[in-house]
Amino acid sequence: MQELHSIILQVMPACKLWFLDGKNSENKTVSNPNIGYGFQTISYVDGKTREFYQIGISANTTGISVYILGINDKKYLFETYGKNIGKASVSGYCIKFKTLKDINIDILEAAIKFGFEAQTS
Repeated sequence: MQELHSIILQVMPACKLWFLDGKNSENKTVSNPNIGYGFQTISYVDGKTREFYQIGISANTTGISVYILGINDKKYLFETYGKNIGKASVSGYCIKFKTLKDINIDILEAAIKFGFEAQTS
């Protein structure tokens, strides 16, 4: 996790950091604790908005998840990075892997960079 943290900060050194404990407003656990990077405003259908991170990382029982949020095309991550990233599961916004040695770090870094740029362009 520390190495991944360093990689993300190399891609976006001055990004806002978020530290979430995985609990909601009622103090119920709703997710694994995670670290977020960057800043975006999410707009909901009902007109409400929420500030949130662009890239997130979380350790879980199966390894590590990297969340790349705010991508409109839910096939983009898989189609662009899925075949070359190594031993990872790639969904519409998440790249899951057991350890960093199982994946191509350059491909992961490119996906993270894309995630930051997708929200700032």
